[in-house]
Amino acid sequence: MRRWLLEAIHLLAARAERLDRALKKIVKRGGAVVLIDGTPIPTRRRTGVDDRPDYSGKRTMHGLHVLALTDEKGNLIRVSAARRGRTHDVTAARHDHITTRLREAGLGAIADLGFLGLDDDPDNPVIITGYRAARGRRLTAAQKEANRLVAHERAANEHGFADLKNWRVLTRLRLAARHATVLLRALLVLTRAEVSR
Repeated sequence: MRRWLLEAIHLLAARAERLDRALKKIVKRGGAVVLIDGTPIPTRRRTGVDDRPDYSGKRTMHGLHVLALTDEKGNLIRVSAARRGRTHDVTAARHDHITTRLREAGLGAIADLGFLGLDDDPDNPVIITGYRAARGRRLTAAQKEANRLVAHERAANEHGFADLKNWRVLTRLRLAARHATVLLRALLVLTRAEVSR
C-alpha cells in the first residue's frame, strides 16, 4: 500500500510545472508581476546532529522552509524545493536563481522585507520590496505609503499559501526535505486542481 501511495505522489509531483515554463505561461496571459514569499512547514523534532539545521530560531520551531510564487490573483504557480528550517528567504531565492529567471522571462516580483537586498542590479530592479526603518531614521510618509501599497498587493500571496496549507498532512510533516519536496509539488498540483474548480 505504501509503495502505491508513493508512486501516486511521485506521479502527481511530476505534473508540477518547471519554473521557466510557469513564468512563460504568465507572460503569455499578459501578466507582468509575480508574488514571492517564504513560509515554514512544521516538522517533528529530530534527535541528535540532525536536530539543529531544521530549527528556525526566528519562529522557534522545527520545520522546513519553502518559497512559493503566485500570480497577482493569488493562484499558486510554483513551490520551491523544501529546505532546512533555518534557511532565510534570500538564501533560498539565490539558490533557485529567482532574479535571473525573472529577468529571462521579462517579469517583476513583489516581495516582503525578507527579500531585501536580493536584487543585485539597482538600475534594473526585478524584485520590489518595501522600506525598512533604521534605528536612527524613521520612514517618511511616502515610504510608509509605498509599504502599504506593497502589503496590499502581497495579500494575494498569503491566500495562495493558505490554499496550500489547508492540506492536513502539512500540519506536522514526518519526512526528510527531499521527500517533502515531492509531497509539496504533488499538493501544489492538487491545490491548483481544487482551486480552479
